[in-house]
Amino acid sequence: MPAGSRIGDGLALGDDLLAAVDRAVAAALGPLGGTRPDLACVFVTGSAPGLAEAALLRAGEALGARNVVGCTANGVIADGHGVEGVPGVSVWAASLPSVEVRAFHLEVLRTSDAIAVLGMPERRDDDVVGVILADPWSFPVDGFVAHSHDALRGLPLTGGVAGGSAAAGDTRLLVDGRVHDRGAVGVVLGGDVAVHTLVAPGCRTIGRPMTVTRAEGATILELAGRPALQQAKDAVSTLPDDEQPTAVRGLHLGVVVDEYADEHTAADFLVRGIAAADHVTRSITVGDVVPVGSTVQFLLRDPVAAHADLAEVLVAFRSRMGLAPLAGALLFSGDSRGGSMFASPDHDVEAVRGALGLDSVAGFFAAGEIGPLGGRNQVLGLTATVLAFGT
Repeated sequence: MPAGSRIGDGLALGDDLLAAVDRAVAAALGPLGGTRPDLACVFVTGSAPGLAEAALLRAGEALGARNVVGCTANGVIADGHGVEGVPGVSVWAASLPSVEVRAFHLEVLRTSDAIAVLGMPERRDDDVVGVILADPWSFPVDGFVAHSHDALRGLPLTGGVAGGSAAAGDTRLLVDGRVHDRGAVGVVLGGDVAVHTLVAPGCRTIGRPMTVTRAEGATILELAGRPALQQAKDAVSTLPDDEQPTAVRGLHLGVVVDEYADEHTAADFLVRGIAAADHVTRSITVGDVVPVGSTVQFLLRDPVAAHADLAEVLVAFRSRMGLAPLAGALLFSGDSRGGSMFASPDHDVEAVRGALGLDSVAGFFAAGEIGPLGGRNQVLGLTATVLAFGT
């Protein structure tokens, strides 16, 4: 990315969401020194769908950017803070000389026996990364992301699943002056752009790796030839006595990305929530289909491990970059990370700003994070996913 790139961010809270939009936009545009943004992102939390839509539209108009995307969220991030549970707006604006930005809106076409996703731009040779914001109710995000590596010829994707919606149709997605209540929106960045995607997990492994030996859809009946629920109990029993009573609430299942690795750490697993446990069949049901033969391991949601993993990822990246400056970053944090995991919902954004020496970091708490892991795009969970922009 050529010199002269500038990125700003803004955060504003309050029940008067339209007034908050004006304040957040003004803060985000300040560092650009009057330059028109090439790309802007807007995230809104804590409001009814109609007001959120009005806020997104107002932000898009006030920014005057060449390309604007945004969505409703479970919480928003900007200005060094994470915000949950109160109405707020975060805005991220970037002047990116010599970078081509192509916005898109993905729609779903359903037939009696198939689902097709329409609207994704064709991959170009100089495309570098895509950013996608998806509605969890109407868009097949898991299937789309799983097939994106082949369909988009290896184009990395990052972004998140929109949140803050209690029912289908409540999500709001913004792209270039229009608001949608379904599908997905995003941008593809190409040309002279230096971007770096970082993924940090939020769990630690417990128990041992096992093979799925019997399953029906998303219900796992057996792991390593034994009832899956019993294997979960055995994994919890390996924890210290004082951790076991609360472990069940933080227990997840990790599905290994690379079956050929000799050893696995928490960073090698796709995190999937455990939706139900059946004490009659002694099975567990997870938030995804896990095929027979897959290697899995139980994971525990853990703030100490999450803090250490994020710090390690950021320090390693900063070391690889040397003295190369960065202009800003987008941050997509799992919605179980904020204040429910750490002492403050500011944790992830403070860590990114401090380790990377950045002021302009914005994003949202996602209902699922999207990023590359194991050489392919994945729908993640409990992670902090960062898209850092060079200058």
